[in-house]
Amino acid sequence: MLTHDAEFSPGVSESVILSRVRAFVRESSLYGQRGFVLAEDERFFEKAALDSKYVSAMIAFVEEEFGVCVSDCEMSEDNLGSLRAVARFVASKQPFAVG
Repeated sequence: MLTHDAEFSPGVSESVILSRVRAFVRESSLYGQRGFVLAEDERFFEKAALDSKYVSAMIAFVEEEFGVCVSDCEMSEDNLGSLRAVARFVASKQPFAVG
């Protein structure tokens, strides 16, 4: 799991969230493929062979790292399908997030 010194606090910008999600993806053993590069808007499921392990790992990361709950109805490619989608989703769950 990704470790960090500072705790997440409400109001963190989408760009900071994006950076943390990108670091998780880079460090995750699910993405350990040599030479795997993912642009912000590339769809995880189109770029790499991902399965339910990806979904579980990403949800656990989002809930632990950002303190948001992901409900069953929020588990979708629209919310978790790309780096940018995850960042947008997490930012939308924060009432005081900044650009």
